[in-house]
Amino acid sequence: MKPLQINFDPFPELTTERLRLRFLDMEDGADYFEIRSDERVMKHLARPQAQTVEDAIAVIKRVHDSIQKNTGICWAVCLKDDPKIIGTIGFYRSQLEHYRTEIGYEMRPEFWGKGIMSEAMRAVLDYVFHELNFHSVEANIDPINKKSSGILERNHFLKEAHFRENYYFNGKFTDSAIYSLLKSRHIAMTGQL
Repeated sequence: MKPLQINFDPFPELTTERLRLRFLDMEDGADYFEIRSDERVMKHLARPQAQTVEDAIAVIKRVHDSIQKNTGICWAVCLKDDPKIIGTIGFYRSQLEHYRTEIGYEMRPEFWGKGIMSEAMRAVLDYVFHELNFHSVEANIDPINKKSSGILERNHFLKEAHFRENYYFNGKFTDSAIYSLLKSRHIAMTGQL
């Protein structure tokens, strides 16, 4: 098999019953800063917490670069009736030769526990498996983040590994949990061919 070829031009906007997953624009910088500067959001992400709007814009620029290079993609998650971003979801660290990619996501705390990220994830997984033809999707999370593991499990991911103190961030070693979802399992569990 040849390595996957992916192309995000034109940008693939996705919709669900309640959500619009759209391009994360530079004009979203102030709203994205609210997400990336929130301690509750960043607690389990092992990424630097944004200190300024410019920090958030720098992340958006990296997202744009990966989209342009066709190496990864990130959607702004919005309610259908409101363009303000309430979260992001996307994939990166794609291993095209192995037909595998890694998913990541974040959301404003006031929207936690409402099934919104699970709904966004279903749309992204359908796109990744059916439009791009990836074979598997991986998620690397903080194992104490039960909200995140719950989202993955509701979307039929299986826990594959728990690595003890394998990640160093902010002056301490933390654990990682690896979850994955095969295309065949996604199809079997969702009934979508």
